[in-house]
Amino acid sequence: MFKQYRQIERGEFIVVGVDTASGGGDYTAAQFLSKTKVDVPLVYHSPITTTEFTNLLVPVLEKISDTTGIKPVVAYERNNGGAFEMDRLAAMNRLNKYDLFKMPSFGRENPPEAVQYGWITSTATRPKMLQDLKQAIDNKIPILYDSATINEMYSFVVVQTSSSWKAQADKGAKDDLVMALAIAWQLNNNLEERSLSQSYHPIYAGEKKNWSLV
Repeated sequence: MFKQYRQIERGEFIVVGVDTASGGGDYTAAQFLSKTKVDVPLVYHSPITTTEFTNLLVPVLEKISDTTGIKPVVAYERNNGGAFEMDRLAAMNRLNKYDLFKMPSFGRENPPEAVQYGWITSTATRPKMLQDLKQAIDNKIPILYDSATINEMYSFVVVQTSSSWKAQADKGAKDDLVMALAIAWQLNNNLEERSLSQSYHPIYAGEKKNWSLV
């Protein structure tokens, strides 16, 4: 379920992008991107509903927070029940050890006042998020360790629809990991770096922690 490629260290700021699934064989995917080191040390990919995934995610977010000393920030795609799960994730944050991403209003002169937590994938945001990710990958950032994510990128193609061109997974392939990474990359681009000095955690002299799921 969780694949970890290196230890997560104190002082890292982790952002988490989640591609949601409502069942029917679809996959929930999550990319844990280190804004500090600009790599992806932890990946989740499994054919479970996002509701099931939320129960697994909360203790992981809490452990990341305790280890790094910095609250991670998470965004679910609001489609496929993601909006409801963001509300549930907020309710489960009893220890205040993680933050929810507030969706920016791109290109809107008078954005709505209501706060929308998570990420909205729409005809307006989808091209931008995928183009931003493509540009980053072309420039060899961020560092990716997960072979399944890389394989999905190779099967990501541009197809013509009735009204436009659309980037999507090739026939028979999946794009969950790519979409989760695109969301995580938007968090990376839209959030300021956080440091231990800005953290709610006390800093103990000489303290050093490493973190591993395995």
